[in-house]
Amino acid sequence: MKKTLVVLAAGMGSRFGGLKQIQPVGPNGEFIIDYSIHDAIKAGFEKVVFVIRKENLDVFKETIGKRVEDKVETVYAFQELDILPRKIEVKREKQFGTGHAVYCVKDYVDGPFAVISADDFYGPGAFDILADFINNETGVAVVGYKIGDTILGDEEVKRGVIIEEDGVIKAIRESACKKDSEKVTCRPLPEGEEYTMPLDGPVNMLMYGFNINFFDRCEEMLNDFLDKADLEVAEFFLPDVVDTFIKEGNAKLVKTNEHWMGMTYREDLIKVQEEIKSLIEKGVYNNNLWEE
Repeated sequence: MKKTLVVLAAGMGSRFGGLKQIQPVGPNGEFIIDYSIHDAIKAGFEKVVFVIRKENLDVFKETIGKRVEDKVETVYAFQELDILPRKIEVKREKQFGTGHAVYCVKDYVDGPFAVISADDFYGPGAFDILADFINNETGVAVVGYKIGDTILGDEEVKRGVIIEEDGVIKAIRESACKKDSEKVTCRPLPEGEEYTMPLDGPVNMLMYGFNINFFDRCEEMLNDFLDKADLEVAEFFLPDVVDTFIKEGNAKLVKTNEHWMGMTYREDLIKVQEEIKSLIEKGVYNNNLWEE
């Protein structure tokens, strides 16, 4: 069984204005995905499965694929509306969501695996702790970032605030959060009483490890979704599947001191490029990432 990294890359990045997964952020044209794959390989991951749209296969293979296929086993899985537990007619254009995206890799994963977003930079230490968890523990790992480090500006942002006791996750509370110099003020979504978090309080940035029978649970929930949801508009989210493991006490917080970075909007590109440059200057990465 190979330790596998699943990279969710089926989104077109409409708010960003194009395929943000292949926007260069490094000095030699490296993408965010390049840094994630590089860090995962160093942490001991032996296989990478990209979840993409079928129509994007050629551009992915010509950009990302040609750089990583000779370094790690690489698979392309398609998120398509007809990949479901049973045959059902669906009339919609948008995909079913992140939970369905992970379900689409079920035939390519035969052991412990991790899930990340192609849009986000996670830092090498996060992959190390995730690999250690799925090597040595059973259950679901949720990588927790310091909330203050994930909010770069003054605007309110959505974050999954982690509530835990002794490392066991009790809940992940989706909240609208705003930072000042001493704390973060959060408002539960869709509604609830406002609360505050310390700057180092943990949040979920869509980085998970699974050393548990995930796909049976996912399929069971997806069947229920197909029975009950409005299939023209509803989405099937990965955090909802994770939440069932949380309720059973099978989800653990693994904390990291790494700095998460995301590219939701085009102006975020400059911030990510500057951070990558800083990490190169500190010796974390080679100027040419894939140059040994």
